[in-house]
Amino acid sequence: MNDKKTLFDKVWDSHVVQHIENGPDVLFIDRHMVHEVTSPVAFLGIKNRDIEVMYPEKTFATADHNTPTINQHLPVEDPLSANQLRMLEENSNEFGISYWGLGHEKNGIVHVVGPEYGITQPGATIVCGDSHTSTHGAFGAIAFGIGTSEVEMVLATQCIMQTKPKSMRINVEGKLNFGVTSKDVALYIISQLSTSGATGYFVEYAGQVFRDMTMEGRMTVCNLSIEMGARGGMIAPDEKTFEYVKGREFTPTGAAWDTAMDYWKTLSTDADAQFDKEITFDAANIEPMITYGTNPGMGIGISHGIPLADAKDSGAATYHKSLKYMNFSEGDPMMGKPIDFVFLGSCTNGRIEDFRLFTSLVKGRKKADNVTAWLVPGSHKVEKAIKEEGLLAILEEAGFELREPGCSACLAMNDDKVPAGKYAVSTSNRNFEGRQGPGSRTLLASPLVAAAAAVTGKVTDPRELMEAETA
Repeated sequence: MNDKKTLFDKVWDSHVVQHIENGPDVLFIDRHMVHEVTSPVAFLGIKNRDIEVMYPEKTFATADHNTPTINQHLPVEDPLSANQLRMLEENSNEFGISYWGLGHEKNGIVHVVGPEYGITQPGATIVCGDSHTSTHGAFGAIAFGIGTSEVEMVLATQCIMQTKPKSMRINVEGKLNFGVTSKDVALYIISQLSTSGATGYFVEYAGQVFRDMTMEGRMTVCNLSIEMGARGGMIAPDEKTFEYVKGREFTPTGAAWDTAMDYWKTLSTDADAQFDKEITFDAANIEPMITYGTNPGMGIGISHGIPLADAKDSGAATYHKSLKYMNFSEGDPMMGKPIDFVFLGSCTNGRIEDFRLFTSLVKGRKKADNVTAWLVPGSHKVEKAIKEEGLLAILEEAGFELREPGCSACLAMNDDKVPAGKYAVSTSNRNFEGRQGPGSRTLLASPLVAAAAAVTGKVTDPRELMEAETA
């Protein structure tokens, strides 16, 4: 019998409170993050049962989905959004939960502020009523999204019942090509596996490409794990992880830090541990990516044309429906297609490194007249860094404006909606029909591809502009 364990096994097994035979595990949750959309009904359930939140110090609340990204000092106009934001504040105050609402210096997108303040730590179990909770797996944590009834369960018991997923390891070996980012790596993997290719699995990312990535790059990859059907994704912690976590507000200090490090350094997959499935990709095959359809798996290298549908494929009808929605045709080149909006932000690409990348390409250029650009930092900490590093001055010189933190145009839950029929090159995570506004058309891409589109007004290979700079 092989007693070797994967990273996922080690973290999962250490948090099992009770195993139900032929059923799920009762899993203890170290960190619970809540926002205004999926928490009100959960808190109502707690109140109706006249019980308390078991460990309020393990729950953290921030407002992000419904928040405006301009004039945040003014009352929120949309009555539904205003009510959800008010309920989050009232519920947090009633149950003694940390609350970072509009105007709070720590406010921001839930999956951005968690790592920033050291709430996210290696070896932890982390849940949130949001599918992109998988972001936190970049630290060697088991992190996944849950539904509203499960939010209530965690508030009441600090536990959740979950069937243990199967394990998958995705290796990407070699060195990334010029102009290729972590977002491109994730979109490439999804394009190869499809949006259901990892259903039923928890993924560990391994290989040289992920070892070379920064922590923010790893967060982008883990963020998109859910888009290939995975329950979550994680990367073994290393010195980059420990350096990133050290010294943050909620990180252990002194002797507690030493104890934590003793544990964190054990968090890697044992040699000869068995995965239920393993896949390896070559980094040399990845170029800047862009999507052309209505799910994140419909992506191609930016220099390629839209692939032809296989008439024998049972999904051919859906494929053609997607292209009709996008007003694209099989064989079309993506390069040169005109666009209307550019969105830089979201829990996928709203961190300081994303703004550095975007700014590096637009520097010395001007925003195209036909483009409306929404540049939205993921938190006030990111916003502050953009200003302190001089990025804002460069962006403003190029004709861009910086908005205030929030989920913004990732999803149509706030004022930042792409109009019907318009094309948006977006650094967010989903391109479903109407995701960014009713009738909107979304092309998912990296900050570099977004920047190239912003200054040219069309889909452009960023390498062409980057090569021009270095010529």
